Amino acid sequence: MDLPLLDLVREIGRIGDFAADFKRDCADLVRRISLLSHLLEEIRDFKHSSSSSSGVKSASTSSSFSSSSSSPFSCLIELRELQAVLEAANRLLLLGRSIGNGSVGSAMKRITFLFQYVTWHLEKVLGDFPYDCFEISDEVREQVELVRAQLRRATARNGSLNLKGFAVISWIFSQTLHIRTEDDSLVLTEVVGNCKIEKLGMVNHDFQEMVDMVAELYVKSGTTVERTKYVLDWFNNPALSNVPKTSEFDKETDNSVNKSLEEIKKPDSLTIPDDFRCPISLELMRDPIIVATGQTYERSFIQRWIDCGNQTCPKTQQKLENLTLTTNYVLRSLIMQWCEAHRIEQPLGLASGRIRKSDGSFHEVSGDSAAINALVRKLSSPSIDEQRTAISEIRLLAKRSTDNRVLIAETGAIPLLVNLLAKDDLQMQENAVTAILNLSIYESNKGLIMLAGAVPPIVEVLRRGSMEARENAAATLFSLSLIDENKIIIGASGAIKALVELLNTGSIRGKKDAATALFNLCIYHENKGRAVRAGILVPLMNMLIDTSNGMVDEALTILSVLANSKECKAAIVKANAIPVLIDLIRTGLPRNKENAAAILLSLCKKDRENLACIGRLGAVIPLTELVRSGTDRAKRKATSVLEHLNRSQQQV
Repeated sequence: MDLPLLDLVREIGRIGDFAADFKRDCADLVRRISLLSHLLEEIRDFKHSSSSSSGVKSASTSSSFSSSSSSPFSCLIELRELQAVLEAANRLLLLGRSIGNGSVGSAMKRITFLFQYVTWHLEKVLGDFPYDCFEISDEVREQVELVRAQLRRATARNGSLNLKGFAVISWIFSQTLHIRTEDDSLVLTEVVGNCKIEKLGMVNHDFQEMVDMVAELYVKSGTTVERTKYVLDWFNNPALSNVPKTSEFDKETDNSVNKSLEEIKKPDSLTIPDDFRCPISLELMRDPIIVATGQTYERSFIQRWIDCGNQTCPKTQQKLENLTLTTNYVLRSLIMQWCEAHRIEQPLGLASGRIRKSDGSFHEVSGDSAAINALVRKLSSPSIDEQRTAISEIRLLAKRSTDNRVLIAETGAIPLLVNLLAKDDLQMQENAVTAILNLSIYESNKGLIMLAGAVPPIVEVLRRGSMEARENAAATLFSLSLIDENKIIIGASGAIKALVELLNTGSIRGKKDAATALFNLCIYHENKGRAVRAGILVPLMNMLIDTSNGMVDEALTILSVLANSKECKAAIVKANAIPVLIDLIRTGLPRNKENAAAILLSLCKKDRENLACIGRLGAVIPLTELVRSGTDRAKRKATSVLEHLNRSQQQV
């Protein structure tokens, strides 16, 4: 009996003890497929919620899905193709475990080819997958994109000579997914062997061998007598089918192959040493860190792995005894030396003495570098007065121009400024964090600030500094979080709790800075839950109720981001937000009404209790008025909420 997809992925994750000849290929494939578990969990959750809300009995995430357009699952051809490639991968991994070391050349060639095909096919299926159909979250899409990038690199390493043949074989198998019959033991090879393969311009014996090997691996994934006959009919008489004619197919295949070749050839011809690549992203590491098992990863990628609930080392599968991430300073230095030796742009994106403009040209940095060097040296002076003077002047210089920001960073000021954040002198703290804020305006400096380990001391200033220092610390975290991977690192640092405290007790400016930073951080999925657990809903609700503070817009904007999370949605309802939102739809400014309607829509989707609550509290009248007189976006959101309410009432 076929396993549901999520169970199949978990089963694949438990396969081990591979033959030495294929250990790396097998282990890499297992790790990449295991990363898809979150995708399949969201598909499962979508299926269950859709079934319960519509009264339709839930179907298994397996080949029993219906492809009827009237089904809640109208995109299941792609899901069945994902199942096919995962089942093939499972059989391939079992084969890789059972085959003996030192196998004969033909067996080695066969297994190697199958790894190439399955790797290519899995990346293709993930690229075509209908994520919107299953309401897959942005966070999980990021994970899938990570897996796809790894698969593309593996395809590039394994060679691209077979890509056109892969595309043809894949098309043949894709046709079999459109006909639903019981599985049969007939191997597709027997049919394709009688086909007029020359129609595809693939007359050579190598292609027939490729078909033979793939068919043997995929036969249990849905190959049937009827399906193979369907393919045979097209080969022998194209007029019987609505599939592309030969010339059209060749053109379509060539375009697909050329696109694939472009994608996998993007990396420079210079080979990056394996030790310099993150085992998760396979990209050159910028901030390498060591985990408890001794393995090194790029900080943002391993943090994302941990944030998703994983407590094992991705490479070794060992349980992490602790989640401490320690900077690998030695490796980081080696990577930077390697970049410099090969004259390639370093991971930080710096170009010494120059600023890259949008057109790719460079602007030569001008400024009093001698004076800046003298000031930076004073940051290490034993004289507190000299340090204070220098840090104050650097703060002002960094505010004035991009050229100054570049020169200050290139003289090595950032690590010194970060060290000064820990001083007990509140004025020095304030000037240091503000100088870092001004330096962070230049994009490339953000990387240097992160590498200097600035986030923990900035968070400490956010907790204990003067009010102005706290305000500027919040603004600095916002500036740094404009780079997506920094959202992950900052979110895991404890910054969100400190920002929520500032949002609750800070000055008006401090609250606005905190709100801006929190909004940006909460774009990353895991940070949403952190914000709710840190108590963000208390100040947000106060802002909505007490409109005199002028922060209704900020509160609604943050709530609109949080409402996309299942955990946060429940907390928002528990905080009694629904009646407040309905009142804003009645009395708020046009922009407030629009955002309030959008949040209500997020809260009521696939949730009968929330829908009933919205109806009981008299939302129909203000929503109807909003449909008549609101902004275009407000009209769309209000209309959707009313449609949900109508469907809910019809089902009662």
